[in-house]
Amino acid sequence: MDVFDALAEPTRRKILEMLASRGELSATEIYDKFQVSHSAISQHLKVLREANLVHMEKRAQQHIYRINPNAVLALEDWAKHLTVLWSQRYEALDALLQAEKEKLTKTDQRLKE
Repeated sequence: MDVFDALAEPTRRKILEMLASRGELSATEIYDKFQVSHSAISQHLKVLREANLVHMEKRAQQHIYRINPNAVLALEDWAKHLTVLWSQRYEALDALLQAEKEKLTKTDQRLKE
């Protein structure tokens, strides 16, 4: 499962937010936060595991979930890269607009002479 496919679903994003704020939660604690079936949440947790966004650890009869920090860092790196690309495009646009503004200013000055 692709990370972005996993993040496309609001329930999965909410689960990640819960884990980010709490550190780790049992499956039962996660189930209790939603008003959908346990099997639906289990499917969401499975998708998050398959996307490597969360780790699951068995402790006795409990399944404990926590965020995979490496996956989150990879997402952050991607977002930073995207930000750099957009910044470069905006800077190029700013340079183009400034050049056009200077052309108009020179044209206006010539017309006034």
